[in-house]
Amino acid sequence: MKDTLQALLNQAADSLGIAVPNAAKIESTRDKAHGDLASNIAMVCAKQAGKPPRELAQALIEALPAHPAVAKAEVAGPGFINIFLASDRYHAMLREIVSAGERWGQAEPGSGNRVLLEFVSANPTGPLHVGHGRGAAYGDCLARLLRAAGHQVDSEYYVNDAGRQMDILALSVWLRHIEQQGVAVIFPGRAYQGDYVRESAQRLDADGLNNADATLFDDLPTDDAETGDARLDALIERAKQTLGKDGFARVLDHALKEQLGGIADDLSAFRVDFQAWASERSVVDKGEVSKALAQLEKGGHTYRQDGALWFASSRFGDDKDRVLLRANGSATYFANDIAYHLDKLERGYDRLIDVWGQDHHGYIKRMSAAVEALTGQSDKLDVQLVQFVSLLRDGEKVSMSTRAGTYETLEDLRKEVGVDAARFFYVMRSNDQQLEFDLALATQKSNDNPVFYVQYAHARVASVFRQLSEKQWTFDAERAAEQLDQLDADIEREVLKQLARFPDMVQAAATQLAPQLIVHYLRELAELYHRYYNSSAFLIEDAALRDARLYLNLAVQQVLRNGLALLGVDAPDKM
Repeated sequence: MKDTLQALLNQAADSLGIAVPNAAKIESTRDKAHGDLASNIAMVCAKQAGKPPRELAQALIEALPAHPAVAKAEVAGPGFINIFLASDRYHAMLREIVSAGERWGQAEPGSGNRVLLEFVSANPTGPLHVGHGRGAAYGDCLARLLRAAGHQVDSEYYVNDAGRQMDILALSVWLRHIEQQGVAVIFPGRAYQGDYVRESAQRLDADGLNNADATLFDDLPTDDAETGDARLDALIERAKQTLGKDGFARVLDHALKEQLGGIADDLSAFRVDFQAWASERSVVDKGEVSKALAQLEKGGHTYRQDGALWFASSRFGDDKDRVLLRANGSATYFANDIAYHLDKLERGYDRLIDVWGQDHHGYIKRMSAAVEALTGQSDKLDVQLVQFVSLLRDGEKVSMSTRAGTYETLEDLRKEVGVDAARFFYVMRSNDQQLEFDLALATQKSNDNPVFYVQYAHARVASVFRQLSEKQWTFDAERAAEQLDQLDADIEREVLKQLARFPDMVQAAATQLAPQLIVHYLRELAELYHRYYNSSAFLIEDAALRDARLYLNLAVQQVLRNGLALLGVDAPDKM
């Protein structure tokens, strides 16, 4: 409808010799006194036309081509054009909603870009915690929204299965294993402490692995004052010597497989599924790092200094240049990450979206610089940060530490509050705002709980149709679709206007990468429906009015279901 009205206004402007800029917009109105839609076209074109905005607005209205969807247009305020839609337009929309079903509000598939969306990508060194859960919910909602907006979206999890963190995990599992064999173990404070490490150690197939004894811990260095990792690094080297290269790799592969399996199960239970799982180790083994560095060197974006290879990232807005290859020839994690992003680009995606935790804030400029250096485009990569989550239990914040194993897992949260509440609460606020997750509120079965409030609206519609059946009355959608002129109450007009906003809200949420817009929309629709339910009788003797109101109920239920689906939340028929 907005596109149609903008085209009509453009025709009117063209007849007056006015070129309409992109700044001319049509927006939905909140106040029914201001009509259904409002345009700022007269205000943005006033200078060009050489007329005051209100005078130009009146001239545009007089030149506006007639259209059956437009009942009237008025000048308002400093020069807005308020447009009142004909009731028939809303009735046609209701029929479209019921006819389109789950497709209502969505763009034509494939009408957008090819997008690769990477999210979660937590180090596979332990179970996912509640912070990872927010990234999972946000990323998955983005995938659903972008697909609904017509884009072809592939989602991907990047597994950091190379480097020191994996060595620490392997060491942690092996130490717990030999402890279970009776060796007196001095477990490093900076190794992974959780019960999951002990459980993984119990399942380790140690057949053929070399044993160790307490002498493993003799003469260890004192921890460095800055990192505290000297003893840990020494133990890793001793484990590699004791087990041998193949033995240590066996322990590492066992620990990695266990953690990835647990992560995949957690995410699947949370209704998050990826099209692909990319491996850092694979990127390195395939020679992708050398290829990426060669491409940067060819473009003149690197230089040598102090024996190391540097990327001139400051040329692209980074605060300083970054090391790619250390003086000893080893690649930095950043170099590996550049190679991974080059691999993404070579797969032919129009747009890359990465969802990272807030602690990666300082990494954005360097990664964006690398992608720009590789492609010559500054808008190829879009990084979205997910702020921290504070978990509230009985009004108190829960202390969490991954290394110490004192944190709430995503599985714990899912089992305590349910998948629906967890996903809904995670995306209620913008991803760049910190989130306090109130467990007590998430488990309440009351209107104070926002997910309950929205789901209850859907269930109420289902209840209306169950009551209809109990009364042994029939409802025929085709017959009811001919009675929609009966919908003339103010509350019904408000509900109709809210339903009409849904396609625009889907597009806006996808464009802004902001699923919270869908949350806000659903809460407003639910509030309107609950008011409608409480103020109007649906199962009445007047068959024509009953059919019309039931048809509106049906449309409300469909839009609620479609909106909840974009959030990965169920739409129950009973609460």
